[in-house]
Amino acid sequence: MAVVVVESPAKAKTIEKYLGPGFTVLASFGHVRDLPPKDGSVDTENNFEMKWQIGTHSQKHVRAIVEAMKTDPENKLILATDPDREGEAISWHLEETLRKRKVIKKSTHVERVVFNAITKSAVTEAMKNPRQVDMPLVEAYLARRALDYLVGFNLSPVLWRKLPGAKSAGRVQSVCLRLIVEREMEIEAFNNKEYWSVKALLETPRGQSFEARLTVLGNKKLEKFDLNTAASAELAVQAITSRTLTIQKVEAKPGTRNPSAPFMTSTLQQEASRKFGFGARQTMSTAQRLYEAGYITYMRTDGIDMAPEAVVEARAFIKNKYGAEYIPASPRVYKNKAKNAQEAHECIRPTEMDREPAKLDRLETDQRKLYDLIWKRTIACQMSGAKLERTTVDVGSADGEIILRANGQVVTFDGFLKVYEEGKDDVENKGDDARLPVIHEGDPAKPKVGGFAADYTKFTEDEQVIDEGMLRHEKAVLSEDSSTFAQQHFTQPPPRYTEATLVKRMEELGIGRPSTYASVITTIQDRDYVRKEKNRLHPEDKGRLVTAFLESYFRKYVDYNFTAALEDDLDKVSAGKADYKELLARFWGDFSAAIAETSELRITEVLEKINEFLEPHLFPVTAEDPTPRLCKNCGIGKLSLRTARSGGAFIGCSNYPECRYTRPIGGENPGGDMAGLDGKVLGVNDEGTPVSLRAGRFGPYMQLGEATEEEPKPKRASVPKGSDPADMTLELALKLLSLPRTIGDHPEGGVITAAIGPFGPYILLTKPSEEKGKKFSKTYVNLPEGDEIFSIGMNHAVEMIASKPPGRGRGQAAEPIKSLGDHPDGGEMNIMKGRYGPYIKWEKINATIPKGTEPEDVSVEMAVELVNAKAATKPKRKAPAKKKPAAKKKPAAKKKPAAKKKPAAKKPAAKNT
Repeated sequence: MAVVVVESPAKAKTIEKYLGPGFTVLASFGHVRDLPPKDGSVDTENNFEMKWQIGTHSQKHVRAIVEAMKTDPENKLILATDPDREGEAISWHLEETLRKRKVIKKSTHVERVVFNAITKSAVTEAMKNPRQVDMPLVEAYLARRALDYLVGFNLSPVLWRKLPGAKSAGRVQSVCLRLIVEREMEIEAFNNKEYWSVKALLETPRGQSFEARLTVLGNKKLEKFDLNTAASAELAVQAITSRTLTIQKVEAKPGTRNPSAPFMTSTLQQEASRKFGFGARQTMSTAQRLYEAGYITYMRTDGIDMAPEAVVEARAFIKNKYGAEYIPASPRVYKNKAKNAQEAHECIRPTEMDREPAKLDRLETDQRKLYDLIWKRTIACQMSGAKLERTTVDVGSADGEIILRANGQVVTFDGFLKVYEEGKDDVENKGDDARLPVIHEGDPAKPKVGGFAADYTKFTEDEQVIDEGMLRHEKAVLSEDSSTFAQQHFTQPPPRYTEATLVKRMEELGIGRPSTYASVITTIQDRDYVRKEKNRLHPEDKGRLVTAFLESYFRKYVDYNFTAALEDDLDKVSAGKADYKELLARFWGDFSAAIAETSELRITEVLEKINEFLEPHLFPVTAEDPTPRLCKNCGIGKLSLRTARSGGAFIGCSNYPECRYTRPIGGENPGGDMAGLDGKVLGVNDEGTPVSLRAGRFGPYMQLGEATEEEPKPKRASVPKGSDPADMTLELALKLLSLPRTIGDHPEGGVITAAIGPFGPYILLTKPSEEKGKKFSKTYVNLPEGDEIFSIGMNHAVEMIASKPPGRGRGQAAEPIKSLGDHPDGGEMNIMKGRYGPYIKWEKINATIPKGTEPEDVSVEMAVELVNAKAATKPKRKAPAKKKPAAKKKPAAKKKPAAKKKPAAKKPAAKNT
């Protein structure tokens, strides 16, 4: 029987079923070899020779393949790994490994087959068209792996030495981090600008109302900032209400909207993020399971073209399901926009067009959502365009001083919109999709009395009537008849990236490739360089420092154009148009010189350089503050960037320890969470002591009073995680400052208190310990609700402490949340509850469940993939094996009486030990 090797066990089972009894299908479980994480794995002195090592976890999988080959009478190996660069590399690694072990001989027939979908027809067709391993693709992989190793293994140690707390740097991850940091700096440096909009609610002679916005005032077209004060807005409202208005022009134009192209990897990640809040990693993991189950085609692709037979199938389905008018006269053809056609495949689509999402209700929630998205996009891309009618109405005064415009849109034929509409990123709804009533030129346009009364009351309950008969508030102006409304606005800083918009930006810049986006974004979060809040990516202090350091000393290697050009060069290698070792030599020559230049740098020099780099953002010079680096606390010291041992960064005073002023590096900048709040007095307590908000090194906090010689450390309490400092009230601040709160004495002895810790609110029972050498024993119980910390009474607290299960101690296993069954290599897999979230436990491997994935959504296949990936990162440990011989000689200890007679008798025992 021929031996067929695929990547995953789930795929192996499906393919073995399709191929029948004449084949043995085994899984490699991903890559079987990698560069060992030590110096010299890429030998820059020996033509970039790469030294590979079989992973500890891969040894048994390689052995299984070796044994199958030895017993195969056909002496045939079929490499059927994924149809991309990584899949090609896995096939090459397997072939090289088996040749070194002399399993593959001259007589062995080795074939490489690829299929874009795991269906019986696709697999059997692939078996009829074998080829050899594509060496240009393999060389592109070798070049990328060598570059990543050279950058990571040489640059990361520089970061560790020069920048305490930094963890690593990478060829693409550092550039991706720079994007996020620069966006945050844009937000912090942003100065908003005031402008006003004016709109009127008007009525046709038939009593139908419509909304129009002011576009011309004083016979001049209004620009965005022409109305920039409340006074100018009031004049505009008065100008509208004092004139008679008529319909001057009605213009209707037909329009067409065509469907979007089918999904490729990057667009699937973007749309899944927009519609479901999926991270890139979660999207790819879910798509992988759909692919392995045979529901969709391969999910790592730059291509948007669709197989002709799939187009025919889609058009037939559309005609039968929706009618002939929903298919265009000729099939829609989408051109492949891939930068490298050799690494592009067909678009991501369902393997069967008539397999509607409703037929797959047994799928897990995430898989069902993603399949529904892919199916709808694929069907929509072959449907007729939507037909629209866009209408523009101009309403004006006879003297031409005033013109208001109303825009509307009507869908006359829904076309592809019947199935699918693409999501949008950070786009304001300008109201152009409103449906307008029947309007004729020359008709009078009367003000709709009371039209905007509700809009105005959202701003104030204290309405003030001014002389002109208008209601005015600092943020809004309303005409006397409530038909015309002016509202204040401020320009907004650019939004922080979501994973979707970050992938889109990386794609625009040519940074990275579809197969790398998910891992890059995950890495910068795992390194604590970036955190994800409300689906937005925020840089941590560590991330800012790393970016500032790299831009100061390795600017070329985090340059967007350089990184994109390097990707293009790598694409040339995969196309067989460039030599990968020449590419490595060019890169290493300049990069090694840059590394050498930083070897003598001191940490103080690095920090000063970063101070200079970040000075416009950390210490902006303004008219109000011409000396921003002068410490406002002591008036003597100079503010500068400091690093903590934890790797965090903060602004501190050079007059330390006499002056202990600190603030976060973004604490007082516009757009920061504490903008305008640092030092804000919330009120005073019953004794008259002020309570103020402060920006500290570790985040915002409340402080009771001020530091004095008698009281150098006044009472402080952190603003709880997830709370907005701007929402902090005196009442809540006093409650938080009162913690820890004593609830009372426990009936069986000890004191119960309530407090907030790093992991949330809790109650604590402290009582004298009965153990020797231990003064007190402490029992902690987490509180489910944050507010309960201020209200929980003695009875409830005693009940919660009594109901807490006893501590596990060593050797006692926790109860699993969910049992997943056995791993293919043996051993039970369970989902456990951990301090930092649920995780999968298999033997001695603990694998974290990706953020956003619920424990009940974890399948056996996903669990196997996660624990295998985690196991592959574990270092090989030989220590336990060395101790076994010593353990066998324990019986020698029975001769102790003889050993007591002479000291010399102990020598053999010592040697044995």
